[in-house]
Amino acid sequence: MKNRMLYGILLAILILPFAFQNVNFQHVLIMFLIFAGLGESWNIITGFAGQTSFGHAAFFGIGAYTSTVFFYKFSVSPWLGMILGAIFAAVVAAVVSYPCFRLKGHYFAIATLAVAEIIKQLFVSWDYVEGATGISIPVKPDSFWLMQFHKSKIPYFLIAYILFVIALTVAVLIERNKMGYYLKAIRESHEAAEALGINTTRYKLYAMMISSAITALFGSLYAQYILYIDPFMVFGLDISMKIVLLTVLGGIGNVYGPVVGAGILIPLSEYTRAFLGGTGKGIDLMIYGALIVVVACFEPRGILGLFKRSKKRGAQYVKTAA
Repeated sequence: MKNRMLYGILLAILILPFAFQNVNFQHVLIMFLIFAGLGESWNIITGFAGQTSFGHAAFFGIGAYTSTVFFYKFSVSPWLGMILGAIFAAVVAAVVSYPCFRLKGHYFAIATLAVAEIIKQLFVSWDYVEGATGISIPVKPDSFWLMQFHKSKIPYFLIAYILFVIALTVAVLIERNKMGYYLKAIRESHEAAEALGINTTRYKLYAMMISSAITALFGSLYAQYILYIDPFMVFGLDISMKIVLLTVLGGIGNVYGPVVGAGILIPLSEYTRAFLGGTGKGIDLMIYGALIVVVACFEPRGILGLFKRSKKRGAQYVKTAA
């Protein structure tokens, strides 16, 4: 049943840009896939392992800058830069996270936020990558190898779709295998997991490295899609917070949660900006914040938690009536 629902969702998303040819709608779909994929990657370390990270923008920015700098400086294909970015992000995650895992709860969250801000300031001051000025990616003729498509957004959509499917598949595989059970045991009780013989540091490290690598892949795609990056854009706190908020709203710890959350936040954000322009700045976050408050008050597990509760009550009602 779950597999059929998953396949149905993926098929519906794939059909949408071909059924509706509107360019703005296709752009919203691309952004939806990027942030749904980012939510899936964040869910691995926070939803499964219970290690709240507020610094995933660091890995997003590393992915964006790696592919961009290699293309801008050395004319290396963004596809290769994307892979290198994922590797660099995983290495940075391993180096930074290992000491941070000694911290627990909100201390770990604050540490990840601090690390992201430190990395952002490093890039702001780094002249080799143009510092605060940022990098404008050279515009080339349409080319799959150079990941540039100017006549249609469909190729960008297909790349984002493939990356999203990869992120979702990884999350599902982790959840349904030994690693997922270990991570959830760590989330519920770190001490109990260690008592059972689970190497908690190792599995949290695995989760963080996988999460950061996937996040970097989407950072690379975002850079090639926008064709301009700067440290404030790709390392900004708003990137990390958007990832957190959409996952929490949809349902943290559930592979469908980021999809539901991104399906609400991204269209709301993009269409609010399109229709209201500068005068509507922040309205989307106000509405989204109100949704978060309502959901948090009535169901901390997110929108999917509300559906599960309704389903459970329905089943109990049927059982009582019988």
